[in-house]
Amino acid sequence: MRHSLKRPSTPGSRLFTLAMLASCVPLGGDRLSAEAPLPIINDLSRDHHVADAQPWQPAAPRAEIAPSFSFDPQGGPRHDGALIISADERPGLHGCWQRTFPVKGGEFYRFESLRKTTSVPHPRRSTSVRILWQDDRENAVPYEGPVAEGYLIGWQPTAEPEFPTDKGARNDGWTEVSDVYRVPDRATRAVVELYLQWAPQSQVEWSRVAFTPTERPAGRKVRLAAVHFRPTGKSPAENCREYEPFIADAARQKADLVVLGETVTLVGPHRPKYEDIAETIPGPSTEYFGTQAKRHHLHIVVGLYERDEHLIYNVAVLIGPEGTVLGKYRKVCLPRNEAAAGVTPGEDFPVFQTRFGKLGMMVCYDGFFPEVARELTNNGAEVIAWPVWGCNPQLAAARACENHVYLVSSTYEDISRNWMLTAVYDHDGHTLAQASDWGTVVVAEVDLDARKQWNCLGDFKSQIARHRPVVAGGN
Repeated sequence: MRHSLKRPSTPGSRLFTLAMLASCVPLGGDRLSAEAPLPIINDLSRDHHVADAQPWQPAAPRAEIAPSFSFDPQGGPRHDGALIISADERPGLHGCWQRTFPVKGGEFYRFESLRKTTSVPHPRRSTSVRILWQDDRENAVPYEGPVAEGYLIGWQPTAEPEFPTDKGARNDGWTEVSDVYRVPDRATRAVVELYLQWAPQSQVEWSRVAFTPTERPAGRKVRLAAVHFRPTGKSPAENCREYEPFIADAARQKADLVVLGETVTLVGPHRPKYEDIAETIPGPSTEYFGTQAKRHHLHIVVGLYERDEHLIYNVAVLIGPEGTVLGKYRKVCLPRNEAAAGVTPGEDFPVFQTRFGKLGMMVCYDGFFPEVARELTNNGAEVIAWPVWGCNPQLAAARACENHVYLVSSTYEDISRNWMLTAVYDHDGHTLAQASDWGTVVVAEVDLDARKQWNCLGDFKSQIARHRPVVAGGN
């Protein structure tokens, strides 16, 4: 099928587009990129019921890669209509359904839709939603809120496109795609695009699409804490007890989560063998920390050695406010000393739902490799707790920034050695709180619903799932 394309534009907006394209050249502080809605497809004579889909219109970057569009008035989970895009066997087909919604600057709006895919290998990448903010003249509008500081200096912030996130799949095969946004102050239009791209011989159905005013989100404030302390090593049990005043201090600072050190029962001048201190999980150490978590009504993450029959693992354990073990993570990346001593690597990247959000964990050497933190965030982690003996602090910043995840680390290294920090890292890789002295507890309050905006990128976290590469054997 051949399509002709027509941009929904006036002469003025065409001149604006040309001007924006010219400004793509990186000269001084000018913009490095410019985005506009995809061109509308003009020839729809062979498409089924497309006219009935108004005010939705098909669009594509170029006619030669446009997929097929149709509208099923009885489609969708409630049989009240579905917008359909289908791709044949040709690779690289790329198009969307497009509609403009009126909006009011400074107000909050909720986008929501249901999506069902057929033979789409990677829905997160091939069936996304894009929202572009415009003024009455179809021009991009400024972004007037805070941005990550110190990057792309001199940039004039523009309200970049939004990418609503996938929520859980329903039992009927439909997936919710939704989010709440504050409309930029000067925006009067939101152009919504529902995509199918890069998935030969596939189909997507979009249904129950809405973009409506809503209340300001309440936010999800959480207080994250880390302990900067090195136990004396008098005994494994005494090492655990020495954390008691610091857990109490974290509770006084109203922490929801406190992260302790790695393999706390090992630390000391005379290190025992791993097999001599490894214990079952739950076990005596988790029982002790469980009493502390219950007493102070907070979450604790602590590093231990676990014995599971004949195997020994280096683990991070999550203990909940009720005093019970909520989960554990087995260290996947083993340094040469642990491997030589017969420690077994873990294989999984579990994420645990807590009262404040979704928590993942990693341990020490895991931080040297990007895959661990990436897999945890792929699985939904909003916070990563990291008991870490030592690591390059630049890698800690990278793990937080590249995944846009809050990272909470507790180390045994002194700050003067520059071999890891006890800190809370923000989405931009900067520390929100950092320990300088031994025997201190650092706490930072974050909002898990807040979006970190970047010059040029906008809300990058929402784009990670949409744009990260497909790895062989992965998602």
